[in-house]
Amino acid sequence: MKLFVFDHCPYCVKAMMVAGLKKMDVETVYLQNHDIDARIEKVGANLVPILQKPDGGYMAESLDIAAFLDAHDGSPVVQQGELSQRIAAWMEVAGYYGSRLIYPRWMMIELPEFQCEEAKAWFIEKKSAMIDMTFEEAFANSEEYIAKLNVELLKLDWLVLPSQRGNTLSYDDINLFPFLRNYTVVKGLRYPGIVRQYLDEISALTGVKLYDAVAV
Repeated sequence: MKLFVFDHCPYCVKAMMVAGLKKMDVETVYLQNHDIDARIEKVGANLVPILQKPDGGYMAESLDIAAFLDAHDGSPVVQQGELSQRIAAWMEVAGYYGSRLIYPRWMMIELPEFQCEEAKAWFIEKKSAMIDMTFEEAFANSEEYIAKLNVELLKLDWLVLPSQRGNTLSYDDINLFPFLRNYTVVKGLRYPGIVRQYLDEISALTGVKLYDAVAV
């Protein structure tokens, strides 16, 4: 099987988490960010992640792919989530600051989906319109956004560590971890102890690397 992804895409990470957790023989293929045709020719839409299944067919939608991978060996292990509304509410607030912090930083580190200028230009155009400011303006406001996001991180005191539940993962983790993982590209964020341990434990269980070493 092949999994077509962007490294920075939290929806791609949802699928990558399950493949890594179950130590599956899935080849990771990084598409270029601007190459819409490569996505459309596989699934008829501009979507990632995309899974090429053993029969050669393609499927999209991150949670569908995660469930397919989990069930592939007949022994699914990812538990049902119970905190979807709480997670969505937290991400709605945190995401406002988070997007303005991480978007410009993706252009400052080495990522496989941005290996040509066209890919970078496409991303800058789309995401600067999304946050209604230039990447330069967003980066210049980093101190303000970091302070705001630090406050939101303190509100994750309801997290339960995988080590406290038999090193199992649930769809709550599948939905939350990818976004928290992206925030590790931001230097200066202060993670409460449980959030830091949560990130480290899930990274170790799934093999999905954090960005601490290249944080800006």
